[in-house]
Amino acid sequence: MTPQPRTLAVVGHPISHSLSPALHQAAYSQLGLSWSYEAVDVAPGEFDSFLASRDSTLHGISVTMPHKASALEAADNVDLLSERTGSVNTLLCEYNDDGVRSLRGFNTDVFGIVNALKDSQRENARHVAVIGSGATASSAVAAAAELGAEHVSIIARTPQKAFYLETVGQECGVNVSVHSIEDISSISEVDVAISTLPGNVVQSLSSLSRTTQATLLDVAYSPWPSLRATEWASAGGEVVSGLRMLAHQALMQVRIFVGGSPFEVLADEEAVKSAMFASVGLETL
Repeated sequence: MTPQPRTLAVVGHPISHSLSPALHQAAYSQLGLSWSYEAVDVAPGEFDSFLASRDSTLHGISVTMPHKASALEAADNVDLLSERTGSVNTLLCEYNDDGVRSLRGFNTDVFGIVNALKDSQRENARHVAVIGSGATASSAVAAAAELGAEHVSIIARTPQKAFYLETVGQECGVNVSVHSIEDISSISEVDVAISTLPGNVVQSLSSLSRTTQATLLDVAYSPWPSLRATEWASAGGEVVSGLRMLAHQALMQVRIFVGGSPFEVLADEEAVKSAMFASVGLETL
């Protein structure tokens, strides 16, 4: 019996810039799997319609903005990080004997942030600034907690939209305070900053007090380097591209799609990781 083909997709809006197809196809080629992975532009509010339009060949979905909250609602069950952050960026599709689909939701962004920072030798943090208040900001708070941060300062253009992150901090075991971008200069010095702003949003961080050689992770990677990254590096700080975060979280997604669990290490995972990173011009560290 010929096995049913498996298709996977990354969905978002806009999506044409996504490098997820390159990362995933490199992984499945290395693993000898003839799976297809495509980028699909899904307009805001159309996530459920996208799901309804797909048949039982759909095996997994990578979810990017603005659909992470919709993915959380669509999932039949989710992992602990998704519960704590209120954000799902990975859906594994499973089918019963009648072909009825169920969805398992995961958050791999936290893994991506932590390991991108570890690549720059940032193994821990004391005070982390998170710039932005969207779905990725909640993952940044959870990542800060994993790095042992004592406090996270949220810097937002609209603070009223960011107060939910205080609850995320409580769930993850780290203190969180919310600040307006106009008050950025009054925040005590940070040793890590995580910008979750889109690449086309111009926002200077020059007035943010920081320790010597503080690290900035800018989750945006197109265009690169961003103005934020250039500014930070010129002041002597360490800069990490969001492309490295993307590659690390994609590796976790491949684990989920292949083995059903983020903790199921792939066969010859180092070779898979090398192929994935090479596909987007990164070196493994």
